[in-house]
Amino acid sequence: MRLGPQSLGSGPAGGKEMTANTRIAKRSVMIAGHATSVSLEAAFWDALKDVAAARGQSINALIGDIDRDRETDGDGKPGNLSSAVRVFVLGNKKT
Repeated sequence: MRLGPQSLGSGPAGGKEMTANTRIAKRSVMIAGHATSVSLEAAFWDALKDVAAARGQSINALIGDIDRDRETDGDGKPGNLSSAVRVFVLGNKKT
């Protein structure tokens, strides 16, 4: 069974909200003095903004912290930054 946006929401309004929250937004950020881009769904950008505000940090500073702390693979290369941000946000969500 394939699920579409409507089946994940609670009625017509829920489906539209789910579609808006899952749309990818690519933004430029500065990390350690160099520009890079991060692609996240709108819901993750919103949550990241909330975590940064709660910590008294800018989004750039918070992403810089996430970048420094992300794990490396077997070759010593860091994993995907957008994925690291998503995992960070999930680990810091309010329950």
